[in-house]
Amino acid sequence: MHAWLEESNRRAPAETLLLRVLKLSEEVGEVAQAVIGATGQNPRKGRSHSWADVEAELCDVIITAMVALRTLSPEARHLFDAHLSRVAERSLTATRPAATAPAPAPAPAPAPAPAPAPGEIASEAN
Repeated sequence: MHAWLEESNRRAPAETLLLRVLKLSEEVGEVAQAVIGATGQNPRKGRSHSWADVEAELCDVIITAMVALRTLSPEARHLFDAHLSRVAERSLTATRPAATAPAPAPAPAPAPAPAPAPGEIASEAN
């Protein structure tokens, strides 16, 4: 993908990198748009997308990020693999919190106030 984009690229390297990183924001916005469409959150549009659309847009984010990373470094694959290994190691070996005692039962609700005597109701209404 990077090589194909570079074939027609006529921009300076710094500008190319900037534009490819900015492209990520565009792609993430498309994910948000697809989620809004899949959940029907826009009353004007209703359900305009499917969850398959969300999946496709997420894949576009990954592709765009990898192209930006490759634009930054020719070692993009190695950098990504190494970073993924560090994240996996950190995540899989993280100390999980010890089991805690169950929360105490909530306090019982206060007893209801006694009902007023029939004569009291009539005097309050006047």
